[in-house]
Amino acid sequence: MNGRFDMPWRLLDRAASWDDGPVSQSVDQARTPLPAALAAEIQSCGFFPELVIDAAETSLAGEEVCDHLLHLEAAFDNDEVHRHLTVILRTPTRMLIGHTDERTEGGRLQAVTASESIPLSDVNSVVLTRVVQNPDKFGKDPSATTVETWLQMTWRAVSRIELEPATCGDPMCTADHGYTGTVSGDDIVIRMSPAADGPDQVERMMGFATRMQVATGAAR
Repeated sequence: MNGRFDMPWRLLDRAASWDDGPVSQSVDQARTPLPAALAAEIQSCGFFPELVIDAAETSLAGEEVCDHLLHLEAAFDNDEVHRHLTVILRTPTRMLIGHTDERTEGGRLQAVTASESIPLSDVNSVVLTRVVQNPDKFGKDPSATTVETWLQMTWRAVSRIELEPATCGDPMCTADHGYTGTVSGDDIVIRMSPAADGPDQVERMMGFATRMQVATGAAR
């Protein structure tokens, strides 16, 4: 997944024909207001904040927010720049991942938002990777700092299977060796750096990752 969520656009084309009366009513009943600090943080991103807050409150469905992480990034498509906001919420039972993308369709600006819900017990890996410069001076000199961090989380869902003909390494061999391949589970990868996101945001991600490791370990 790599921090992005691909939604079939044909579903969006069909959405206009759906009767959303009863659905909208049930969603409103399940809406859970976000903590003030989280709502303010989303507002500070300046990226369709009302829409992002609405999607997050809807996905909570009555649960409280125990922890959160935001990541705003830019994606380059030829000569266009598109923004993407990832909102990760941890509730007592689930990890909620919200993605909001902007796009232009027919000359009009649009936003696509999607929410994914994963039980904490299904999150089988939370990996925090740090790149530290001047590691020999770590803890002794301010120049030994974290210059890049990666957070990767995977869960028990198969998103893709890739197969290819197997070979024995002999370019002249014509025997049938069957197939070989890989099974890849769903995951999300978020990269932050002090230069691009600020040192405070990097510290937040490191703290979030550590707490997520504890929460998912306890949920098994």
